Amino acid sequence: MANDSVLDELLSQMAARKRSAITGGFRMAAWRATVFGTYVAKRLFDLLLSAIGLVLLSPLFLVLAVAVKLSSPGPVIFTQTRVGRYGRHFKFYKFRTMRRDAESQKGPLEPFNESADGVIFKMRRDPRITRVGRFLRRTSLDELPQLWNVFIGDMSLVGPRPPLPDEVAKYTLDDRKRLDVIPGITGIWQVSGRSEIPFKEQVALDKRYILSQGFFQDVKILLETIPAIIGGKGAY
Repeated sequence: MANDSVLDELLSQMAARKRSAITGGFRMAAWRATVFGTYVAKRLFDLLLSAIGLVLLSPLFLVLAVAVKLSSPGPVIFTQTRVGRYGRHFKFYKFRTMRRDAESQKGPLEPFNESADGVIFKMRRDPRITRVGRFLRRTSLDELPQLWNVFIGDMSLVGPRPPLPDEVAKYTLDDRKRLDVIPGITGIWQVSGRSEIPFKEQVALDKRYILSQGFFQDVKILLETIPAIIGGKGAY
């Protein structure tokens, strides 16, 4: 009788584990389906809005291109290597806001970096920025060419900002979690204060976005971006 009782208990435990495995499998499948559905919805949203933006804003692109060209010698579009999802490098585009030799002049300015964490470089009165460039940065109009990055899939409308390779080299393992999603033109910390937020706090906000990202949250952040740009807080 005792042996029968032990056997029944073992069979019961095995059945419970099997039911748990099946339930866990369904939950995992449902989670994966939700993640995939969110990705597809986000990509379609990005593709549609970036295409519309590129077409409707083309006259503004032309005006800004002329203004940049007349402001200082050099190309209209500034191209830079940035780090995207899972560490993949891609070409990042924006209207040029600095002098042509800006990259070579960054080294001497490092002691004046105003970023508290020292990972990213931020300087309120950066002497490399042109007069037109200051206006473009304050209004975020310099970011408009990134609509092309969104259209081709390197970026999203909403997500963590894409960092430079030399910034990623300084990342901790925790910081690298912000590379788990496609980077965006705007994001949760851009509507919360932009450059005035220390890097570690930016990472915390990005991780919060990654854990709770969804279509409606992206729409909310996009809508909040408009007053953030108008207010100009932290834009330099």
